[in-house]
Amino acid sequence: MLRNVAVAVVDQVTPFEFGTFCEVFGIDRSEQGLPVYDFAVCAAEEGPLTLADTGLAVTPAHGLERLAQADLICVPADRRASVRDYPEPYLDALRRAVDRGARVLSVCSGAFVLGAAGLLDGRRCTTHWMHAATLARHFPRALVDPDVLYVDAGPVITGAGTASGIDACLHVVRQEQGAEVANAIARRMVVPPHRDGGQAQFIQRPLPRTACDTVGEVIGWMARHLAEEITVEQLAERAHMSPRTFARRFQQETGTTPYQWVLRQRVLLAQELLESTDDTVDAVAGRSGFGNAAALRHHFLRTLGTTPNAFRRAFRGPRAA
Repeated sequence: MLRNVAVAVVDQVTPFEFGTFCEVFGIDRSEQGLPVYDFAVCAAEEGPLTLADTGLAVTPAHGLERLAQADLICVPADRRASVRDYPEPYLDALRRAVDRGARVLSVCSGAFVLGAAGLLDGRRCTTHWMHAATLARHFPRALVDPDVLYVDAGPVITGAGTASGIDACLHVVRQEQGAEVANAIARRMVVPPHRDGGQAQFIQRPLPRTACDTVGEVIGWMARHLAEEITVEQLAERAHMSPRTFARRFQQETGTTPYQWVLRQRVLLAQELLESTDDTVDAVAGRSGFGNAAALRHHFLRTLGTTPNAFRRAFRGPRAA
């Protein structure tokens, strides 16, 4: 269970990525019935430590010894990540944390820290698309994917640039504490509760936006009708486009295909129903658009690596399943 979170900072840490960890894990939301994390900011090197591009200095209350208690260690980006050496005690603390079962989460160029610690060797990972080639060159044993928002490779999670750090953090919360908690935190932050990690990181928009966001309206309709059969032909007709044009426009606007978008939203709806209702797995499958329990189990296993009953037990206890 995720209870103890530490952020390790170095000089020239970037303020947005650092602030993301503080916002998701550092705020007391107990008045909403949400978990409160034992949160700490730790100095990974001797100070004074400055926030990049701000002229502000930070004085962490803890040193590297605090990392030994953490269930999750967060590694924000820093401006000099690709051209600097990190203190060996810092890298060793990260390795020992993973060895004892903790998770590490980097955002943007924070992946260079994990690479220097050897934690990306043989693992799929990502970073901001501008840094991907450099990361792959520095750490040739890392399996760098420059096209995704975040990668969960067991105890090592790597996020791409800036806002994808929010997605990666909420992904961890969703895994550890369930969809209801992740969605509640997202509402407080006024961000979408989930973007799938496999969505495209860099989305080209060769078509200009119009005053009427047709694809956005169709997406809203899709979200309200997940239990029904949905085809590209239906969606294209609602958007007053040909199926081919609609599919291309949807990919440009969202970074994923209509099929993958619907599939992921159905899995998310099924997760919420398994957590919040006593419906049978068959009933959950019907309400979430999978039709039957076999199809739901298939997509649950492919997407989450677990079964619906095992997921329900994890979040509601053995009796619920």
